[in-house]
Amino acid sequence: MPRPIDQLEATIAERKAGGDETSSYTAKLLAGGVAKIGEKVIEEAAEVVEAAGEPGEAGRQHTIAEAGDVVYHLMVLLSARDIALTDVEAELARRFGMSGLEERASRST
Repeated sequence: MPRPIDQLEATIAERKAGGDETSSYTAKLLAGGVAKIGEKVIEEAAEVVEAAGEPGEAGRQHTIAEAGDVVYHLMVLLSARDIALTDVEAELARRFGMSGLEERASRST
């Protein structure tokens, strides 16, 4: 059974291939390019941080919902740049076992 995140990545790819921005929200975002998608990523990131500050189970559930929005919009942005989740996974694997300070230093060289 495919993971929902893999299904989402496939759906985004289908919308991208379709190219008809009137057919779906995803296609419309992709037609807007990185700048338009980036605005949504920033907006949704702010909303997830706000939700995370809410108390109790309602705040937890709101955070989960907003995190889903961030992940979706980030995946659309990655698709716009022809970046697959496997590319991101490879980068995370490269960093595994490396301290955050070491990883940061490796990017500045």
